[in-house]
Amino acid sequence: MKLALNLGHLRGGDERAKLEAAEEADRLGYGMVWVAEAYGSDAVSVLGYLAARTSSIGLGSAVLQIPARTPAMTAMTAATLDLLSQGRFSLGVGVSGPQVSEGWHGVNFAQPLSRTREYVEVVRMALAREPVSYRGKHHVLPRDGGRPIKLSVRPVRDRIPVYLAAMGPGNLRLAGAVADGWLGLFLSPGHIGERLKEIASGRAEADATLEGFDVVASMPVVFGDDVRACADKVRAHTALYVGGMGSREHNFYNALAARMGFAKAAAEVQELYLSGRQAEAAAALPLEFLDQTCLLGPLERVAERLQAFSEAGVTTLSMVEVEPGDPVNKVRMLAAAYELAGLS
Repeated sequence: MKLALNLGHLRGGDERAKLEAAEEADRLGYGMVWVAEAYGSDAVSVLGYLAARTSSIGLGSAVLQIPARTPAMTAMTAATLDLLSQGRFSLGVGVSGPQVSEGWHGVNFAQPLSRTREYVEVVRMALAREPVSYRGKHHVLPRDGGRPIKLSVRPVRDRIPVYLAAMGPGNLRLAGAVADGWLGLFLSPGHIGERLKEIASGRAEADATLEGFDVVASMPVVFGDDVRACADKVRAHTALYVGGMGSREHNFYNALAARMGFAKAAAEVQELYLSGRQAEAAAALPLEFLDQTCLLGPLERVAERLQAFSEAGVTTLSMVEVEPGDPVNKVRMLAAAYELAGLS
């Protein structure tokens, strides 16, 4: 299992510390640094900066939003980042949620699975530097008498890895079928197996196995002697996902918490959050759920949890920075826990 760092998105005021953390992860031999986007900072600008400031660490988008870009634009971006980083870029994509897709980008959220499948197929075709000619339900290229066009820039690698952010069973099967890796959130060693079965089903569709498929667990990490106090530092972050992401009808994170055995608590958190009572929603999250889906506590406890995730099938553990503080020091501490776990 490799270590990675997920910078999330920049909030303004925290960018210097986060970028320094990525540079430190590069020096310490982390495998990847992932950059996210929602409706604030974009991932591409940050990744371009990191391509110039790092030397060996992989650079990944987690994720480029499908409703924000045409597949051709995403292929151009992936090829350019791969070129500038000398073959270190990995392309993570996802449909985001209905609020971002429809409220921010003005793109209908309907039929996310078929839209994602077509999107990845067009991106793959473009990155292979084939003339792009595609007739799908959601994407038609070229249109209205245009001619098929071939990507003019040549990336360093013949095949840039594609990752899919996926939550539900159908999307997990799709990730297995069309992607090289899966970007997962809210994972616990006891529940990963169920999700890997869905991915394996998709891999079978593509005449492939899980061998070589990158299972990325993105997890908040908080070090400290008191596990409960550590959990309190991730409550607001987790409540946003379980309670406020998507809509009341389409919140994939809430549905996942329910499938993990926390249906009653998940429903309460969502009701409180959508009623404007975010602090109460955060307080309503069970400690057990937070402990299962985050890395919390002293160095030795985090090391034990790293071992458990590795044994459960995670191939990349990606630390999500969610609390104010010193991310550079946390990058160093996670590397120490990784070494203590005997994973280096």
